Amino acid sequence: MTEQLSGLADDRALLGRTSTAERVADILRSRIAEGYFPPGTRLPEDSIGGALGISRNTLREAFRLLTHERLLVHELNRGVFVRVLTVEDVEDIYRTRRLVESAVVRGLGDPPYVLDALARVVEQGRRAAREGDWNAVGTANIHFHRELVALAGSERTDELMRSVFAELRLAFHVVDEPKKLHEPYITRNVEILEALGAGDREKAGQLLTAYLDVSLERVVEVYRRRVGEDGQGG
Repeated sequence: MTEQLSGLADDRALLGRTSTAERVADILRSRIAEGYFPPGTRLPEDSIGGALGISRNTLREAFRLLTHERLLVHELNRGVFVRVLTVEDVEDIYRTRRLVESAVVRGLGDPPYVLDALARVVEQGRRAAREGDWNAVGTANIHFHRELVALAGSERTDELMRSVFAELRLAFHVVDEPKKLHEPYITRNVEILEALGAGDREKAGQLLTAYLDVSLERVVEVYRRRVGEDGQGG
């Protein structure tokens, strides 16, 4: 927890003079999506509030917002914890991803598309793989899909998917062999990028659909083995 709190202290400057619960929630959501707070982690009010330099009421409102997004859970007399997903949660996350991401790709206008950000995260994933940092590969993979959604140019779609991708990171945390899970998607990301670069959104959409189907199967397999249907372990 000390390392995580140190990272939060670095985010303190992001709050600025107009600190709000929404901005605190943005920071915590990002930290969850980056893997700083694994599922089941208790989030102590005093420590986190002190790291960010905010009031207890502001932090509690941020917790409430993230609880509504299903990223946190409040347990009576115990505190606030990062949520542990169930198999049903994982399946629903991928159902949402398929609906939104596939629609974004197939709904793109005429090429050429602005793919600079997408290309950068592909290279980030490749670099992390070369360094053997498979958690960073997972993070780069999430960033790839975030940038893919951003091609729609829709703030509402971006906002919807921010919490979905943060939940996805919670699912990745239970994977005991992150290399086995993430390595194949480095190539798949490149294939989608190349299809879009060629202006073939239909092919990119087909690649994406196959990608999500395989990813769902693998993640659910791990979940059933390590966490169980109810998300309680065993």
